[in-house]
Amino acid sequence: MKYTYLAINILTIFFPLALSFDSKLQFYKQFKSLFQANLVVASLFIAWDILFTHLGVWGFNTTYLTGVSFFNLPIEEVLFFFSVPFACIFTYACVDYYFKVKWTPQFESILVNSFSLSLLAVGLYSLPKLYTSSTFISLAIVLLILKHVAKVDWLPKFFTTYAILLIPFFVVNGILTGTGLEEPIVWYTNAENLGIRILTIPIEDMFYGFELVILNLFFIQLWNAKAKLESD
Repeated sequence: MKYTYLAINILTIFFPLALSFDSKLQFYKQFKSLFQANLVVASLFIAWDILFTHLGVWGFNTTYLTGVSFFNLPIEEVLFFFSVPFACIFTYACVDYYFKVKWTPQFESILVNSFSLSLLAVGLYSLPKLYTSSTFISLAIVLLILKHVAKVDWLPKFFTTYAILLIPFFVVNGILTGTGLEEPIVWYTNAENLGIRILTIPIEDMFYGFELVILNLFFIQLWNAKAKLESD
């Protein structure tokens, strides 16, 4: 039982890591930029996690943990911020390589802007709820910056990829929040979220994961572009 969360991390990364050396995809060539991006983004999310664990927004069930800690976080939670982005960015690379995702500029603008403003509205309305407000507002800001300041051209591919990722997301986060288990591995204080759950998963988790992955992708693309310029 105490290796449950660790096993989830290992299984999350196992197949993407094994397939990273596929001769067509050659995902291993992105390992350096992925590692750099992961360090930056994981540091931000770990700090966020440490604070919210301290405040009691969420916590962890020691029954499913090895007992090794980093500050007030189980080591498995720290590993989560590396294993999940790795698997998700690998999936994005597959979508990018094997599929042509094309949206009209008008559709992209409408979707991104309306989605961002909706997140911002719900986040501001839910200010007393720490998990809801921090996740929704920060994600809205990130999306608006990516769209209107950074002007990235990969948002359609990312939205498509994340829609695919929702399938394993519901499996992994479902187990973490108690689906199929006697008790959840990660518990949440309902006063700090909307109280809306999909199975056992707080709806905020979908947007928290979205932000985690999209920030990793942004920094990967940034470092890939920098490396390309230096090699030319």
